[in-house]
Amino acid sequence: MNSDKPRHAPQSQFPVRDGHLHIGGIALPRLAQRVGRTPFYAYDRALLTARARELRAALPAGLRLHYSLKANPMPALVQHMSSLVDGLDVASGGELKVALDTGMQAQHISFAGPGKTDAELTQAIAAGAVLHLESLRELESVARIGEALGLRPMVMLRINPDFELKSSGMKMGGGPRQFGVDVEQAPQLLRRISELGLDWQGLHIFSGSQCLNAQAIAETQSKTFELALRLADHAAQAPRLLNIGGGFGIPYFAGETALQVGPIADNLAHWLPRAQAALGGATVALELGRYLVGEAGIYVTQVIDRKVSRGQVFLVTDGGMHHHLAASGNLGQVIRKNYPVAVGNRMNEKSGETVSVVGPLCTPLDMLAERMELPAADVGDLIVIFQSGAYGCSASPSAFLGHPQALEVLV
Repeated sequence: MNSDKPRHAPQSQFPVRDGHLHIGGIALPRLAQRVGRTPFYAYDRALLTARARELRAALPAGLRLHYSLKANPMPALVQHMSSLVDGLDVASGGELKVALDTGMQAQHISFAGPGKTDAELTQAIAAGAVLHLESLRELESVARIGEALGLRPMVMLRINPDFELKSSGMKMGGGPRQFGVDVEQAPQLLRRISELGLDWQGLHIFSGSQCLNAQAIAETQSKTFELALRLADHAAQAPRLLNIGGGFGIPYFAGETALQVGPIADNLAHWLPRAQAALGGATVALELGRYLVGEAGIYVTQVIDRKVSRGQVFLVTDGGMHHHLAASGNLGQVIRKNYPVAVGNRMNEKSGETVSVVGPLCTPLDMLAERMELPAADVGDLIVIFQSGAYGCSASPSAFLGHPQALEVLV
């Protein structure tokens, strides 16, 4: 970016030619014409492919790679990702349908989440997907539904470990959690799975997300392997699969740097043969979402008004927090920070003024960039928010105030 004082992580994954940002080889103004209107999300399929291939090349052979749809469930994107990974992880009946539509074999689709309904459990069992059990009640329901259907459900036990992923943006394990079964209760549930004759596939241990500290991830993965080895002793048979979660983050803000995968890969190379030998040859899976798709997407919105209020310049756009809640700071930020933002059709121009980019909603929360140095922009210019491939469109309150929904394209 051109600001001398960047207030976000620098962006270099999208080329700039003739002053225009290019996505999927298409200049942004032309892409906007092709889409038909703003606001929209655009995802670059070449970047998605490159990230998956680079990760596979860095990680030890034999490690399975799963894509978590909750990061971005756009059907075309999921279809593309299904060709790059070994499995898909879903968290609702709706996501299950998207995953099944890709043609991914059902036994390579797993369904996690603390509040699955009987209807969703029935869907998953009938499809032949693997259910991640998160409570004793859910376990009993799965057995009951499987018996009624005349099918033997495939299940894994999701564990809430007694440790967390340090330096993570969101804690998913350690302490009281709605996710999974407390590790202290796991032996009881493993016995019950055997008593009910369910088809036990293995363990799912997920501790946190959005971590840029490679040492913290490696340390947590070591603890995860140690815990899995202990729990396996309480199972009637050796696990076939160990899902060690993910936690890989991407940089958003000033001072953040890209995750270094090398130390994580080295630690996995140490653990993988040891764990597989101790677990009877079990497959180990890494479950990632944001890291695979987050940097390959942008959000594009058009300036519809420019106004000055008591000396402060506001660029009012046709998109906002109802499409991109995370960029507005209202998806978990304690202190609001700016996502990487640019004027996508003025990329060669130097930052000329300090502006705030706001949406059309009648609330002061609708802020996409606050007092940010950008090239001088006016009505018709295209504002781009980077790092928008994950937890963007589907994670936002699109019905708020009745504005049109954002479009999504894969290019």
